[in-house]
Amino acid sequence: MKNISRLELENIYGKISPFEFKNKLIELATLSNRKSTRTLLDAGRGNPNWIASTPREAFFTFGQFAITESRYTWDDGDLTGMPKKTGIYKRFCTYVENNKFMPGIDTLKAIIDYGIEELNFDKDEFLHELTDAIIGDNYPFPDRMLIHIEKIVKEYLKREMKYDVETGGEFNVFAVEGATAAMCYIFDSLIANNLLLKGDKIAIMTPVFTPYLEIPHLPRYEFEVVYINADEIDQNDEHTWQCSNKELEKLSNPDIKALFVVNPSNPPSVAISQKSISKIVDIVKTKNKDLMIISDDVYGTFIHGFRSLMADLPYNTIGVYSYSKYFGVTGWRLGTIALHENNVFDKLIKELPYSIRKRTMRRYADLNPVPENVPFIDRIVADSRQVSLNHTAGLSTPQQVQMAFFSAFTLIDKENNYKDKTINICKTRKKLLFDSLDIGINENENDASYYTQIDLLRLCKKRYGEEFVEYLKANY
Repeated sequence: MKNISRLELENIYGKISPFEFKNKLIELATLSNRKSTRTLLDAGRGNPNWIASTPREAFFTFGQFAITESRYTWDDGDLTGMPKKTGIYKRFCTYVENNKFMPGIDTLKAIIDYGIEELNFDKDEFLHELTDAIIGDNYPFPDRMLIHIEKIVKEYLKREMKYDVETGGEFNVFAVEGATAAMCYIFDSLIANNLLLKGDKIAIMTPVFTPYLEIPHLPRYEFEVVYINADEIDQNDEHTWQCSNKELEKLSNPDIKALFVVNPSNPPSVAISQKSISKIVDIVKTKNKDLMIISDDVYGTFIHGFRSLMADLPYNTIGVYSYSKYFGVTGWRLGTIALHENNVFDKLIKELPYSIRKRTMRRYADLNPVPENVPFIDRIVADSRQVSLNHTAGLSTPQQVQMAFFSAFTLIDKENNYKDKTINICKTRKKLLFDSLDIGINENENDASYYTQIDLLRLCKKRYGEEFVEYLKANY
């Protein structure tokens, strides 16, 4: 294959998504590497190169127990039965006693004990839900999330994201196929329920994950986007990756109906400061009370004491979370949508003109005799299966079990050993990168260090002057 010039690449691929462009570059680089000994480094994917092995061991060992339960019910060689509830906890304890050397068995027992002792679960009810779920022989029910698993995941989100039932009241969780699925479902339901219309004004905090810049401009949405830029510069002429008050004041405009934010940010990987959160809270409570906020908090677990906007603005915020980065499970597709029962989304639906509400009532008429009473989060669930297929909605039950095991594994880790390991990996790698570039690191409690963003032009200006910066702009 002939060499392709930079200009040719721009002409051919300049308008496609950076992720698709990245795939093409990898293809070209791979072809080139066949003729050389160079190492190809793919920095175009965000998943870590570690995994949480212990909760996985517990998961697969529990799967073996589940198979023994199915054979206990009905054993005909390759064909076995569905797990029975009665006495299942006692049989589980026997299994643990007889399999002390199975991988992850101690963690598995600790996870089950946590549910029974800390959350007061009925022993047989809890064990049967998990066993039937890991076998995957039934549709998810409730479709939003299995009962005991949701309670465990809620505890995880309260601990790691600081979701607050004291100030916000009870919240519900919808288990989904990662944060990307969550965002797709939310966008679609906002449109389906007329909470956002084509051409409406929304705000996005930047820098941000590139697809979040692309989605609003799709023909289905065509939103007018107001960018809230992280423009703050510190006394050392360095980016803090925080938004100035001037930028945040843009949210005062009541024409802005929704705010989309990744917190900590992607790619700078810096959480919104408490000062900025206080400013956002003040703006929402005094100037834009009906602002709908969608906060993707996937990187929050890499910061001690992280607080989601869901904690400070529970009425206005949908919390989105993905297990992918923290546990190394991008292939599993595990995520959550969380919404407090008292929320602005349900309020705005009730305030829509009757002619519009009548149309949405028809949409959800098969779900409830009084379709107006279907809460927004359950509408998201139904919309994820085009409403008519709502009876088959929900994340696959084995995925939900793995999600519960990751959550409980964290909750029983009182010393935060796993958390400290992942944070130390990120901090160490960032230091190695910055040291190699001879760049100082400003210690920052809001820095997740999972990614980083380097302003090359600002760095080059400091070291080599404005003339070199202009040369780079003109040629690269």
